[in-house]
Amino acid sequence: MPPKRRSAGAQPKSQQATLAFHGASNRVTKPGTRAINAKKNLLGGSTKKEPAPDVVDVVTAEDEVLEHTTGEAAIIQQTVREQEHQDTPEEVEAREITPKQIQTYWKEEESSHSIAPRVHQEDLSVEEKILRRFDLSGQYGPCTGIARLKRWKRAHRLGLEPPTEVLAVLLKEQDEKDKVAVQKSCVDELLSSYAEIDV
Repeated sequence: MPPKRRSAGAQPKSQQATLAFHGASNRVTKPGTRAINAKKNLLGGSTKKEPAPDVVDVVTAEDEVLEHTTGEAAIIQQTVREQEHQDTPEEVEAREITPKQIQTYWKEEESSHSIAPRVHQEDLSVEEKILRRFDLSGQYGPCTGIARLKRWKRAHRLGLEPPTEVLAVLLKEQDEKDKVAVQKSCVDELLSSYAEIDV
């Protein structure tokens, strides 16, 4: 049963803004907030620009303090937490994978997904190609703001069956290179490079 309508009596005045599409004003009116001489303020406002400084400070690499961004710091913390635990059976299995098995895995992946040679990836190592493929595979969840190792373990825990070869590459690269560079996805790298350019 529909609700009963109230009788049309004296109703309190609404505080909501009203739109007027007819008449001379054609503007949104709102009680209590009126801009006096708004047009004059807009046109007559000061448009003075501060003069550019004549001297430019040059910062050398020695003077620069290298600090990690918040995203990099979070990735480092995630990696350290993941490494604190004992090796899981998957990690033990991944450490036993040989470089020849990794090459074979990549050839199979490339032949099943590629119809043309990847010219833009010619200078990359096979390990980096495998990690980039893992980064851009949406089936394992989002890759931004999370360490690659943590993402692999999350996908494994959820039963998404991430390739063991990716874990093998991650563990091998992590032992040899900078932890942040290996654990940061290619999408995170692109996003942080744009942030540096805008600054």
